[in-house]
Amino acid sequence: MDIAKQFSLEGKIALITGASHGIGMAIANAFASAGATICFNCSSESSKARAIEAYKANGVDAHGYVCDVCDEEAVKALVAQIKEEVGVIDILVNNAGIIKRIPMLDMSAEDFRKVIDVDLNAPFIVSKAVIPGMIEKGHGKIINICSMMSELGRETVSAYAAAKGGLKMLTRNICSEYGEYNIQCNGIGPGYIATSQTAPLRERQPDGSRHPFDQFIVSKTPAARWGEAEDLMGPAVFLASDASNFVNGHILYVDGGILAYIGKQPQ
Repeated sequence: MDIAKQFSLEGKIALITGASHGIGMAIANAFASAGATICFNCSSESSKARAIEAYKANGVDAHGYVCDVCDEEAVKALVAQIKEEVGVIDILVNNAGIIKRIPMLDMSAEDFRKVIDVDLNAPFIVSKAVIPGMIEKGHGKIINICSMMSELGRETVSAYAAAKGGLKMLTRNICSEYGEYNIQCNGIGPGYIATSQTAPLRERQPDGSRHPFDQFIVSKTPAARWGEAEDLMGPAVFLASDASNFVNGHILYVDGGILAYIGKQPQ
């Protein structure tokens, strides 16, 4: 067996939602390096243009589309357009997501529904749109970007944790319903990742000390650091490739060991 070939994505067409920056873009670049053709969606023409330039700078000829992944009819049209312009989707990464850090008693039902809509309903909608093509092709890979909040609760993230817990179970249910069609649906649960969104939480304080939240995360992580978007590349390629053909309904936590660790005993 050629093990390198098992990890190749040569000839595959991948759709990564919300991959105009951050984790989604890192995963898309990894897929491109493994040979896949990249398609992504974003929310505006301006963000699409910026993303395409960023992909080009990395030598990736990505196909960008503007689409609201919460709009079922728009998603159907997107998948049909990709089929016509690029081909039938082999790999889907449900990466698009939002978080609203609001204490539960202060959170409106409208805000709660919005998080659920983007983080849980949208993966259902996009998966539902691509699965028929995967069945027709005889294979498919769906990767849902879950979270440690698929397993843990934390103050101010009730909607996000509810959505990501639901996404974990949607992952297992897609596996259960469509595994017989050679479709593997798995999840990646990132730990705390160093991105532009988390940069304020990692800024040094005026006295040179770490931000309190930065101290908290590093102390709770056996790896003693924040993750980088690049840390998700290998796991994503594995779950998108033939190397994971008998891995289904699994959530791979890429968290530096947080979920395995109770923390250090106070001195």
